Amino acid sequence: MELLHAQVIGEGKPFIILHGFLGMSDNWGTLGRRFGEDGYEMHLVDQRNHGRSFHSDEFNYECMVEDLKYYLDTNGLDKVILLGHSMGGKTAMQFAVKYPNRVAKLIVADIAPKEYPQHHQSILKGLSSLEFANPDLGAEGIASRGEADKALSEYVSIRAVRLFLLKNLYWKSKGQLALRLNLPALIENIEEIGVGLANDAIFEGDTLFISGGKSDYILPEDALLLKAHFPSYKLKTIEGVGHWLHAEKPDEFYDIVMGFL
Repeated sequence: MELLHAQVIGEGKPFIILHGFLGMSDNWGTLGRRFGEDGYEMHLVDQRNHGRSFHSDEFNYECMVEDLKYYLDTNGLDKVILLGHSMGGKTAMQFAVKYPNRVAKLIVADIAPKEYPQHHQSILKGLSSLEFANPDLGAEGIASRGEADKALSEYVSIRAVRLFLLKNLYWKSKGQLALRLNLPALIENIEEIGVGLANDAIFEGDTLFISGGKSDYILPEDALLLKAHFPSYKLKTIEGVGHWLHAEKPDEFYDIVMGFL
């Protein structure tokens, strides 16, 4: 089994953060450092097929849960605070249900335990359309972040979303850009992202859900579902933000998490 890549910051109680779909550990660097200064050993983890972690044709929550367990076991982390955003929140929920004795507190950012319809088609189409220059082969194509942003804008109109996606760009070699994402595997298994928890999946431990006031990922009618799966849950809403609530209002997000901890 391969080990997930992670950035480890600070010392103290182990605290894991799992990024969302098409994200990476770097998305949580600022908040991770802040939590690390407050007596937590932060593990900002890249999930499989994302960031600097390994690529695999297999991609679902079952294998991502086992990836996380292997990471904890390998690093001697017995019981952790676990925070996940979006897809990472689904991984975190599934992990807490399967291995409740390994989770001290669970924090889920803007995702519910329900099934979601597929809605990333235009983003994936845009990322797939990026053809990068390869000087070694004499192949012309995108040779700068600016050119990549312009090409992606035909599929993704919101600049903030494009900037988030383009964090996945890196220089594979001199003059050759590439994506860290294992895009073919993500596209092939895209239906797995929206899968909900099983009806009998329950985690009794302390759980905090944080929603964005302008996001529709957690709705008022989801309260019964949250209670059924997470009997000890609390819900906090950050007003005026969308799905990337931790990036839009990091101070308020930080205060809510620290209040819960």
